[in-house]
Amino acid sequence: MASGGLQLLGFVLAFLGWIGIIISTAMPQWKMASYAGDNIVTAQALYEGLWMSCAMQSTGQIQCKVYDSLLKLESSLQATRALMVAAILLGLVAVFVSVIGMKCMKCMEDDQVKKMRMAVFGGVIFITAGLAALVATSWYGNRVARAFYDPFTPVNTRFEFGSALFIGWAAASLAMLGGSFLCCSCPRRETSYPPSRGYPKNAPSTGKDYV
Repeated sequence: MASGGLQLLGFVLAFLGWIGIIISTAMPQWKMASYAGDNIVTAQALYEGLWMSCAMQSTGQIQCKVYDSLLKLESSLQATRALMVAAILLGLVAVFVSVIGMKCMKCMEDDQVKKMRMAVFGGVIFITAGLAALVATSWYGNRVARAFYDPFTPVNTRFEFGSALFIGWAAASLAMLGGSFLCCSCPRRETSYPPSRGYPKNAPSTGKDYV
C-alpha cells in the first residue's frame, strides 16, 4: 500500500509538472522589459515569448504580434522552442505509459511485474521531459541575464525574467520529482532459496525393543 501511495503521488506531481510545462510554453511572458534608467515609454509593459511579443498599454489594452517567419528567428530561440515542444510530447507519452502501470488501474493485472515496469518507464520519460524543459528555460534565462548585464545593450532594450520562466522552472522540477517517485516503484528481485530437505523422523518406540 505504501508503494502504491508513493506511485500515485509521483504521477500527480509529474502530471502537474507537465501541465505547467504546457502553460509556460504558451505564455508570452518569457522576458519582460526592464525600465531601468530615465527612459520614458508609452507602454506599461512589454513582453516577449517563444511565439509572440506583446505590449500592454496604460489603459489595460494588450496587443500581441506573432513572429512573422521561423527562419528570421534566432537559432537559440528555435532550439528553446524545440526543447519545450519535445518536453510536452514526452510528457504526453509518459502520461499514457504511467497510467497503464498504475496499481489502481485494471490494465495488465495478470502480470504485476510488467505493470510496475511500465510505471517505472513512465517515470523515466517524465524525468527526461523535465530535463528538456529545465535546459530550455535555463538556457533562455541565461541569455536574458547576459544581455541585461552587457554594457553594450541599450538601457531601453534590456529585459528581465518573465513569469513564464519561473513557471517553467517549477514545472520541470515537479516533473522530475514525480518521475523519481514513479521510479521508486521498481520491482525488487526476490532471492529464491532451494527448498529445505526434510529429515526422516524416527519411528515411535513401541517398548518391545528391549530384552
